Amino acid sequence: MNNEYAKGRLQKSRQAPAIAGLPVMATLFASFLCILFGGNTVAIKISLSGLGVFTVAAIRFGLAAVVVSLWALCTRQAIRLRRRQLQHLLIISVIFFIQLSLFIFGLSKTYASRGTLLANIQPFFVLFLAHFFVPGDRITGRKLIGIVLGFAGVVFVFLGHSGGGTELRQGDMIILAAAFVWACNGVYTKNILADLQPFQVVLFQTLIAAPLFLIGALVSGEFAANRFDPEVVLSVLYQGLVATSFGFVAWNTLLQKHGAVALHSFIFLMPVTGVVLGGVLLGEPVTAQILAALVLIAAGILIVNTRRKIPIVHPGRNV
Repeated sequence: MNNEYAKGRLQKSRQAPAIAGLPVMATLFASFLCILFGGNTVAIKISLSGLGVFTVAAIRFGLAAVVVSLWALCTRQAIRLRRRQLQHLLIISVIFFIQLSLFIFGLSKTYASRGTLLANIQPFFVLFLAHFFVPGDRITGRKLIGIVLGFAGVVFVFLGHSGGGTELRQGDMIILAAAFVWACNGVYTKNILADLQPFQVVLFQTLIAAPLFLIGALVSGEFAANRFDPEVVLSVLYQGLVATSFGFVAWNTLLQKHGAVALHSFIFLMPVTGVVLGGVLLGEPVTAQILAALVLIAAGILIVNTRRKIPIVHPGRNV
């Protein structure tokens, strides 16, 4: 969840295609970042072969907290918070801890390809919830089409069990629950984002959540590694340094230069990458139902995001 997290400010709609006027290098770099974010789910799955759920998250967000803190200091970002801002960030960070715990635990029971598809339902949950809880953010005809396509994709994910059994279904349901919690967090963040900088949300989420994950690892007794070979080490470093830290800084740099509309037209690459890498690197089954789900979810993302500016959420989430 892979879903993993840069957030931008709410901006007004543009009536032009999202990628109009975007330089070639920026287009390639935005595509590259979304592919990196899409691969995060596969990296999590690999790391879970040697480490526990809480341990993976503790190391990942501990690394990210250090890197983003250094970036904030080097770029002289305003880190000091008012009491009200700190209260908001505490709430966001606790929800963040819950959503990531659910996502990683669910992913330990299902395939990375299925997990990345279900995690990418989060934007559609956000659209639905924002209609009721964010003033002025209503479900339009375009949004409704995207939502219907996205949830039709979920149906195909659950049709594609291929005899995977009860554990596979449990993992899918847990990830779907994580996506809903993530969406609730996103809607809450929308309502208070004007009072915070996007990097403050990411920084304090990692600073607060990392110790919580460490406590969870110690309490659950999973802190000892079952396997800590180069493959597991590289997968954890990928999550903490590449997808979360580098991804956050790079995505926000592009956001400042080119705006939300252009960047969000590329996020359909995340579920595509997750499914392809899950099949190629992990040997996961890519069935006709999974391919149908991929087409529907990616199409829904494109329909919703190619013309309207919405808050940027670091994908990853992913998670």
